[in-house]
Amino acid sequence: MIHSPAHRLRRPLVAALVIVVGASLASCAGSTPAPTSDAAIPAADAASTLSGVCPATVVVQATWEPEVDQAPFYNLVGPDRVIDTSKKSVTGTLVDGGKDTGVTIEVRSGGSAIGYQPVASQMYTDTSITLGSVTTEDRIAGATSQPTIGVFATRQLSPLMLMWDPATHPDWNSIADIGKTDAAVVVPKGALFADALVAQGVLKASQIDPTYDGTPARFVSDPSIAQDGFVTSEPYIYEHEVAQWGKPVKYQLVKDAGYDVYPDSLSIRSGDLTTLAPCLEKLVPVLQRSELAYLADPTATNDLIVTLAEQYNTGWVYSAGVADAGIAATKKYQTMTGTDLSVPMGSFEQTRADSSFELLTKTLGASGVTIKPGLTAADVFTNQFIDTSITSE
Repeated sequence: MIHSPAHRLRRPLVAALVIVVGASLASCAGSTPAPTSDAAIPAADAASTLSGVCPATVVVQATWEPEVDQAPFYNLVGPDRVIDTSKKSVTGTLVDGGKDTGVTIEVRSGGSAIGYQPVASQMYTDTSITLGSVTTEDRIAGATSQPTIGVFATRQLSPLMLMWDPATHPDWNSIADIGKTDAAVVVPKGALFADALVAQGVLKASQIDPTYDGTPARFVSDPSIAQDGFVTSEPYIYEHEVAQWGKPVKYQLVKDAGYDVYPDSLSIRSGDLTTLAPCLEKLVPVLQRSELAYLADPTATNDLIVTLAEQYNTGWVYSAGVADAGIAATKKYQTMTGTDLSVPMGSFEQTRADSSFELLTKTLGASGVTIKPGLTAADVFTNQFIDTSITSE
């Protein structure tokens, strides 16, 4: 498996840098009940009823700590939610458009909650997990020992970016411009996109510095570098919440520099495909509708995500401002919908799936990963359960 534990910005509770945050951290443990509500959750219609075909509790394992990028499945948690701060999970009625589908959903945090292990590994350790948010590179690299297949593309486009200080580098307008210099490009260890961009001649191998630890200290102290990040978080955080920086950064998405792949997608263990098929036939369209509903009105789900980040108290700081900026960037860069609005929500467009598979297979192979003989894109992506009528048009 490809394992990059510092793949997101982490801001420790105790650090040399003083970080200005918009919310205090809760220190409670155990379970936190949902807000009191006298209104029962109305029942969904037959098309959305999941009881009898899905597990009584659909368990979703997130790839990282609570954040906007994973909002479509947090949006499925009903108002009767219970937050377990010890397990770092939230459980409630699985709702479709606010209606009770007849089953429960449990969303488990990733990152520190699973010891920064790849989600696919966690799925094979804990078979109670129904769906896990697995990166495409892990589905390819793990096809022999821990095979998983993506059934729902939470995001069509990756929010991964490289960023830099525009005052230090006024002549940089793209990642290709960085590659024309000798500036260090600081990324987490094992960052596959860096290998791919080097192989394509966009960056030089001598520039890659795989020491990014997920904190802002290096970037703040040395603005000559370029650093990886996510367009849904770092631009806002560095400008508004890192007191020692406090100004805009400039950036380009790595997809626009030649690394255009499907990022993490909700996946199942490949051997469960037949058993889970009746569930997925109904659940995946619910996920499609959830993503559209979240994009139309993100407020309640963003509030939940911020609350979870506070109550889990892991050192992952995620303010309401970051959440608002995250959904704004999601819409601006169309990371959930993709640029072709006719493509069904959550589906894997064939041409992009094939090119994503080809690029990742080539890059993984060059890095020394043994690719399962005969593996094809169809082994790691499936549109079998997608409702093609559900689009963002």
